This record gives sequence, structure tokens and C-alpha cells, in this order.
Amino acid sequence: MSIYKKLFLVVMVLLPITVAVAAQGKWRAATEKELTSLLPARAPVEKEQIETEMRTASGITNGKRKFFAAVVIITAGYAAEGKYSYFLKTQTPVKVGDLMLQPGEYVFGQRRVDTTTIEVRFHEAASGKLLGTINAPRGATRGAIRSILITPPKDGIGNFFLGRFTFPYIISE
Repeated sequence: MSIYKKLFLVVMVLLPITVAVAAQGKWRAATEKELTSLLPARAPVEKEQIETEMRTASGITNGKRKFFAAVVIITAGYAAEGKYSYFLKTQTPVKVGDLMLQPGEYVFGQRRVDTTTIEVRFHEAASGKLLGTINAPRGATRGAIRSILITPPKDGIGNFFLGRFTFPYIISE
């Protein structure tokens, strides 16, 4: 058997395995274009449409139309000022702390508890109803600080960064 036939057979055996693994929907960072198409230019928050700061957007996707993403909202002059700072959209159930977020739109804000911890308060975007709070400790990472950073999950657990503060999340597919 020639080397080309052997190589062809190896490719034919490995190709279905590769396709099957890819079909499982491994989560990756969403592109700027994907985030722009997913997140609104004006977020629906209670009875207002609040402008978003798209350059701060961060999120992940499984490549099969499922996203988990967030963006800073500009609340100056709105009733939400001081209450919310971020808009979050998820198309898959996500667990943060003890709080389970079903697919939908949410807003959240933060307040400093002490020098090493912030409290993050999650609300329904449409109603403003408080859903729960979690504490986010200061992370040990160094380097650039982003307003929001959602990292793809590894072994089922991802990290959500708000500046230097962080908390884990779990995608529940």
C-alpha cells in the first residue's frame, strides 16, 4: 500500500472523531463582530433604553448560537445611575455563585465590601427585580485591567472578571 493510501485511510478514520469533538460545542471567546450582533447599542433596562459601551464588551460562544456576554452601560442621567453598571445577556443557563441565571437579559452593579472584596448584585433587566448577590474577591492576576472579561470555561468552570475582582461561573447546557 502506498504512503498516500495509508495517509488517506488515517485521515478518513480521524476526520469523524475530529468532527464529533468539534460538535460538542467547546466554548471560545466571542469575536467583536459576534458581540456587536448580540449586545444592543441601547440596553433595555426597566423602562429605559441605556447606551452601552461596546468597546468594553466581553463574552463567550459555543459556536452554535449560544452566547454569554456582558457590556458596560452608561447610566449617567438615568434612573439606573448608581444601581447598575453592566448589562448581561445569556442564551444558556449560567450559574454564578448560588445564583442560577436562565437565558435572558440581566443588569448588575457592584459595591466595595472591603479592600479585597466587592459585592455584585444581579437584577432582571426588564423589571429591575433583585435576583441575588455574590461576593467577588480580588484576583491574583497581574497585567492589563478590563472593565469586564469573561473567559471560556475550562473543565466546566470559567471566570468572570470585573476589573481585578473575579468570580467563577458554570455553564449549564
